[in-house]
Amino acid sequence: MDDLHFKLLELSSQGYCCSQIMFLLALEMQAKSSPDLVRSVGGLCHGIAYSGNTCGVLTGGACLISYYAGRGADTEEMKPGCATMLTDLALWFKNEIGSRYGGVACAEILSRSPDRSACKDILLATYRRILDLLVENGIDPSES
Repeated sequence: MDDLHFKLLELSSQGYCCSQIMFLLALEMQAKSSPDLVRSVGGLCHGIAYSGNTCGVLTGGACLISYYAGRGADTEEMKPGCATMLTDLALWFKNEIGSRYGGVACAEILSRSPDRSACKDILLATYRRILDLLVENGIDPSES
């Protein structure tokens, strides 16, 4: 197990869900704290509002890409490659995770992994994929 895996387990044991963990990892990398942001992505937990729909790792991951590359103010523009990164993430998730776990919905994944043991692996793989996408597009995830 690497440091990222241990950090994920620590955050999970503190009661954070997958989408929140994605942001906590990113914020820590930037030496930042944003309880409001972490709280807001809690709405994506367990398939969007605990509904079992689209996995919170995927929706949280899309939000994370937008956090780095999206538009957040009148004076900002979306960074080149943002839309492509979002599409790439969605396709990668469908092909890698969806094919392995029977779909991209939280309920579908949990039907194959009712003890949620797959969730940490899905989160780690997706977080690493996002970091790769950011770096490939000239974005340093440790910078604001």
